[in-house]
Parts: sequence; structure tokens; C-alpha cells
Amino acid sequence: MVGESILVALISGGLSLVGVVITCMATAKKNENSMRVTQAVTDTKIEELTREVRAHNNFAQRMPVVEEQIKVINHRLEDLEQFHKPTN
Repeated sequence: MVGESILVALISGGLSLVGVVITCMATAKKNENSMRVTQAVTDTKIEELTREVRAHNNFAQRMPVVEEQIKVINHRLEDLEQFHKPTN
């Protein structure tokens, strides 16, 4: 009788252990897939931000050149205005 109880307890415990192991493995696999998707989204966002930063840096590098060109254009306009100013 006592041997039978121990055998039933061992079988129940073993089956419970198998269930827990299967559940843990399934959860780990699900989490791993979720992490892959999250990492892929993060990588895509980083690539997009990198592209935007490069575009901004290019713009920032060109702005001083444009500002200098505007100064030259303004100076030339002033010269033309002075040249074509009516004399009284």
C-alpha cells in the first residue's frame, strides 16, 4: 500500500515536471521570437534615424556656404542699386 502511494506520487511528480519543462521551453521560444521581432524593429528605426542624421549633417554643412552666397548676392545687389541710382 505505501509502495503504491510512493509510485503514484513519483509518477504524478514526473508528469508535472514534464509539463513544467514543456511550458518553460515554449515560453522561452516565444520570448526569443518576440525579441527577434523587437530587435528587427529597433534596427530599422536606427537605420532610419542614421539616414535622417546624415541628411541633416549634409544640410548643416551646406548652410554656411549658402549664407556666404547670400551675403555676396546682397552685396552685388547693393552695388547694382548704387550704380542705377538716379543722380539729381
